[in-house]
Amino acid sequence: MVSQNDYEWLFRKAPVMTTSIAEDGTYLDVNDAMLERLGYELDYMVGRKPEDFATPDTAERIVAELRPALRRRGKLENKPFSLVTSAGEVVDCITNAFVEYDQEGEFLRTVAMYSEFSDQARANFKYRNLYRSTPAMLHTVDGDGLLITVTDHWLSKLGFSREEVLGRPITDFMSVADQKKYADGRLRKLIAEGDFNNLERQMVTKGGTTIDLVMSAISHRDENGNVDRMLVASKDVTERNRAESQLRRTLAENATLREELERERDYLREEVNVALNFGRIVGTSQALRRMLKRVEAVAETPANVLVEGESGVGKELVARAIHARSPRADGPLVKVNCASIPKELFESEFFGHVKGAFTGAHRDRIGRFQLADGGSIFLDEVGEIPLELQSKLLRVLQESEFERVGDDITRSVDVRVIAATNRDLEQLIVDGKFREDLFYRLSVFPVEVPPLRERGDDVVQLAQHFLEQTCKDFGRETLTLTRAHTTGLKAYGWPGNVRELKNVIERAVILSPGKLLRLDLSLPGQTVGEDIVVAATPGGNEVLSEMEMREFQKSNTVKAMEQANWKVSGPGGAAELLGVRPTTLADRIRTYKIKRPSR
Repeated sequence: MVSQNDYEWLFRKAPVMTTSIAEDGTYLDVNDAMLERLGYELDYMVGRKPEDFATPDTAERIVAELRPALRRRGKLENKPFSLVTSAGEVVDCITNAFVEYDQEGEFLRTVAMYSEFSDQARANFKYRNLYRSTPAMLHTVDGDGLLITVTDHWLSKLGFSREEVLGRPITDFMSVADQKKYADGRLRKLIAEGDFNNLERQMVTKGGTTIDLVMSAISHRDENGNVDRMLVASKDVTERNRAESQLRRTLAENATLREELERERDYLREEVNVALNFGRIVGTSQALRRMLKRVEAVAETPANVLVEGESGVGKELVARAIHARSPRADGPLVKVNCASIPKELFESEFFGHVKGAFTGAHRDRIGRFQLADGGSIFLDEVGEIPLELQSKLLRVLQESEFERVGDDITRSVDVRVIAATNRDLEQLIVDGKFREDLFYRLSVFPVEVPPLRERGDDVVQLAQHFLEQTCKDFGRETLTLTRAHTTGLKAYGWPGNVRELKNVIERAVILSPGKLLRLDLSLPGQTVGEDIVVAATPGGNEVLSEMEMREFQKSNTVKAMEQANWKVSGPGGAAELLGVRPTTLADRIRTYKIKRPSR
């Protein structure tokens, strides 16, 4: 058994520089080899701390790294350590240390030994310093996953100090999900398997921020082939992952919007193509030919067009003809019914909006002008746009630029405007309800669509066209117009114009169960004899002139309004009594200037 005297003699005479250190970190004793190498007296060193005899860099490492690691692990192995002699010479060493405890587990002392570097040791020391200062996110763990050393950049990324991390499991710094992934010995298994590449992991900074990393590792094995150290390199891919995620969301949203845009564009094209079952402009009257010459003249130009005419004359068909004959024919023709847009949604409908721009704006929406880019936009009932909103339309006409609601990005569009109205815009200007500058922007080239009553035999051609189309659509055998039918059609005043004619033909087909077209059941004020159509008048069956027919229809309309107590639509309304649509009756009231008498 070695006595205390023998222990002290061995300590004093050991050929390796050795120290005994108290719990407060000061030297209890220093052996002769260390005193001789450093050139100090024993009394001078006892009571002082190791950092008092170390280089500034080593002194910092003692406080920040070595002493905390020693407290946690109870030992240090092969740690670089630079001492300074009394003459100022730097002695590069490797230190190994261990803590001694008594039988009750109480601290006795720390024994630290210092081996001066060989050339290889100096190279290793230089490598260690390079490792710590390299501008890469590196860490080294032992076979149990405990952190041995980390680079300064690793500490900077995670926000910890060196003394806070060394000796701790690497899993302490992982996200909760990754901690669960490597619990129950699975981390040791991963290390034991050796090198790996590009594993995705998440680490948590001291401030609680999660960062995404891609890790690769190379391992070192001991003489038994077991991994005892692993060097791990990490690459921060947080911003890249966020950008890719945002890009995926944007692409998905764009794909959805593109599909929606294509569906809406196809729908709008189809809507215009089949509107009112028009496939072409039908008729050969002089009034129609004059109008078509103006259409041909303006179609090839980029000029804006104002299509004017009564309700139901086919202004939308004329707009489609202008677009179809223009260089923009391959582009979209987008229709906007200005009268149907709520005042508060006008900007959104015309120019679009971004998500969150107002209540109910749950996603970005493309406006009609952007939808029509490269083509034409048809502004139906343009006279119905509220005055306070007309300036916004004027701007896009003047500058071809707009912003979506809630957005500050200015967008450019290339759109030809074809507007239509059944109102007297010049009178609206006088009344202060329409901007004069907007009027001149829209009416670069006005086109007047003649009413049906001024188109002579066109009414018969149109009726035949609608009759063939309606029979086809309803799956009926083709019905024919008789001479009596054509006489009655030409005698009627058609206040609802082409739209009313189409409705009359459709109702007649529905009400004709056999092979005979019962036009008398759908044409207002008409009965059918065997060969001629006559006006149903109280006084007899004489044929009336067109002027008399108009007067009779006006009188009949007034009677219907009086019986309905001047109620136009709904149950018991005048439209129901006359068997016409409320819009047709409204046009007729406007045409005949029928007003309710003052009480």
